[in-house]
Amino acid sequence: MKDLIAQYCKQLRWGKSLVNNYPQITANSHEEFLAKLLQMELKSREMARNNRLIRTANFDTYKTFQDYTFDHIQIPPNLTIEGLKQCEFIDKKENLIFYGTVGTGKSHLATALGIAACDKGKKVKFYRTAALVNDLIEAKASGELNKLMKQLQKTEMLVCDEWGYIPLDREGSQLLFQVIADCYERRSLIITTNLEFSKWVSIFYDERMTSALIDRLIHHSHLLMFTGDSYRLRYSTIKCY
Repeated sequence: MKDLIAQYCKQLRWGKSLVNNYPQITANSHEEFLAKLLQMELKSREMARNNRLIRTANFDTYKTFQDYTFDHIQIPPNLTIEGLKQCEFIDKKENLIFYGTVGTGKSHLATALGIAACDKGKKVKFYRTAALVNDLIEAKASGELNKLMKQLQKTEMLVCDEWGYIPLDREGSQLLFQVIADCYERRSLIITTNLEFSKWVSIFYDERMTSALIDRLIHHSHLLMFTGDSYRLRYSTIKCY
């Protein structure tokens, strides 16, 4: 009988989870059995979807909120830690700008928020900013820039990590401007940077373009200030005497 059920599931394209789950169910009626079975199938599909979203987001590492502390972050009064964890800013198409020195947990929090967004069924893309610019330049050179832009437009949250860490050439800065400008009021951005706004002209070279970009970003943004010493240095195995 189990082989027959497996065959039916294959024909219906229901996968193997239903076949694996139904022997574990205890119920007092056909209705209760069916409800529990369908609930298990929904959870299985949700987990598979979330795992797929996490894979396609292209995170550098897997980071969550577990053991993450917010006591070194200055959070604006119109934001709450719970609201952040629930990714409320994505539905509002708001941006987050994480500013602070190297090693203070900006990338960790950006990744944890990205993972949380994927768990809520949101489409996320995670890039180191220099890698995003390289992909844009290569796509333009190969005639596939429109294809890449359409892929980015399908996301609900774009993370640009290490913003301003590596100098860009003019072509790269113009392409990056195009991506960020296209996000305006369409999807959420998270930018992690150790570069204050007044120095962003070093990324985009042109003061008017820089001003236009900052104007779009801060219109729907929250600035989170990361303070304290480098986490990696604090827990380094290297001893200083």
